[in-house]
Parts: sequence; C-alpha cells; structure tokens
Amino acid sequence: MNVDELSKLSDEELLDYAKNNKPSPIFDAFFIGFLIGIIIFGILADSLGFFMIVPLFLIYLFLKKPKQQAALKKELEKRNLN
Repeated sequence: MNVDELSKLSDEELLDYAKNNKPSPIFDAFFIGFLIGIIIFGILADSLGFFMIVPLFLIYLFLKKPKQQAALKKELEKRNLN
C-alpha cells in the first residue's frame, strides 16, 4: 500500500493492517541471501538471461518492504495510534 491508500483507511482498518503486516527481517534476510546465491550460481554457470531478472525483481521487492513499513509507522504516529 502506498501513502495515499494508508491515509484513506479508518483507524481500525489501519491498526488491523499494521497488525497483519508485521516485518520479518530474519526471513527477508535469508530469502535475499538465497536469491543472491541463485544469481551467483547463474553467473558461474554462464546462464545469464531472463531467469536472472526474476531473482533481481524479488530482491527489489524485499528491499522495498522497509519503506512501506516506514510509511505505515509514520501514518500510525500521525494518528497517535501506536
């Protein structure tokens, strides 16, 4: 969700969304490391191509997650719901 969508939620919906969307940094770090391993294996096996884009895109999504959490936290603080 982006900032505009978060601001349109009611207080109860926002608290529910925050409760269900807790970060899991250990899982994220493990999965990012696994994807980097796939990329390194692909480079060593000389198989650069379309399948290298998928892990890169997934890594991008995992790195984007903290920004979404920061926006959620900012909205919660703005409404004094934390």
